[in-house]
Amino acid sequence: MESIVVLGAGLAGATAVTELRDRGFTGPITLIGEESELPYERPPLSKGYLQGNEEPESFTVHDAIWYQEHKVEPRLGVAAISIESARRQVLLADGSAVDYDQLVLATGSRANLGGDAPLAGYDLPGVHTLRKLSDAKALKADITDGARVSIVGSGWIGMEVAASARQLGARVTVYSTSEVPLAAVFGQRFGRHLLDLHQRHGVDVRTAKVHGIEQADGHLQVLSSAGSSPADVVLLAIGAVPNLQLAETAGLDVDQGVLVDATLRSSDPRILAIGDIAQAMNTRLGRRVRVEHWDNAIRQGKLAAATLLGGSESHDWWPYFFTDQFELGMEYVGHSAPGDETVIRGDVDSGEFLVFWRNSQVVTAAANVNIWDVNDELRAVIGRELSAERLADPKIELADL
Repeated sequence: MESIVVLGAGLAGATAVTELRDRGFTGPITLIGEESELPYERPPLSKGYLQGNEEPESFTVHDAIWYQEHKVEPRLGVAAISIESARRQVLLADGSAVDYDQLVLATGSRANLGGDAPLAGYDLPGVHTLRKLSDAKALKADITDGARVSIVGSGWIGMEVAASARQLGARVTVYSTSEVPLAAVFGQRFGRHLLDLHQRHGVDVRTAKVHGIEQADGHLQVLSSAGSSPADVVLLAIGAVPNLQLAETAGLDVDQGVLVDATLRSSDPRILAIGDIAQAMNTRLGRRVRVEHWDNAIRQGKLAAATLLGGSESHDWWPYFFTDQFELGMEYVGHSAPGDETVIRGDVDSGEFLVFWRNSQVVTAAANVNIWDVNDELRAVIGRELSAERLADPKIELADL
């Protein structure tokens, strides 16, 4: 029976392995991961774990016994250095090689340190990134009551950590290159709601470009276009970079990610790519997208298993993600653009409302804010042409839209 190797032991890789066994595959499976930890979910790193409300055991996908019982061989704590596609081998940093008949790439992302030239001071003590459990442990140890925490970047990780740090009693400053954080994702209206939320909770959000970080007089100094400010802790939250090096060694077609079709197969039919690195054809959107979120990792892991076993499923779902910041809990589904019209249903000031985005009358995305168990109904309206009046009218049930 063919052997399957999954390269990357994050949520996407672990889900693929689980689904293969659940679907009855009995052949050899090897799961290779650079981190020494068993595969785990990453969303708690910036929220529940950082706040001290969750322990790693609660967000680990499976315990060690599961892998033994399901005859999956984990090769953890060892990096892959090359894929020799002609010989169907993965070469590892310990000098060993793993043969495969089918290979799933799930190598994830790494923290952006500032582009081609890393931000000056990125490697100073007290300067952190947040991608791995080890990162979260180090950051958690440094965020104490009263600590001055500076966050460079106002994307999801930056704003979630800002909320967590404030709840731990830290003094938090966020440096944002845009006046309204996340406006590039949500547009101005909802972006301002998130900005107001953080400011009400005492987060100092500054519109400024950070030029570097220095160490002076026993503390860090953040150097920005708004001047120099002291900090005890600095988090670089300026995005992620997909880990494409191994895909390139395999000779795969790569753009902003590994180019894969709607079944997640790459330009080499024996190699699939999933999760953060997959620039996958989405049949709903009619184009390729690369999505770095929890839901996508799970869905693509399951789809990869189906593809490997000859299934007919395809990448046909709307992108989805969720966030928790202070008292705001939100789920978002769809794919809006910054210029899309925003339609609100409900009272924003109450903290419980729905948001719809439209482009030329067509709903492109929707979000539920502190209103739960409606995500399926929201999915059903995306792609449909609906008036702003109907979307905003609370007297019309979502199921009747």
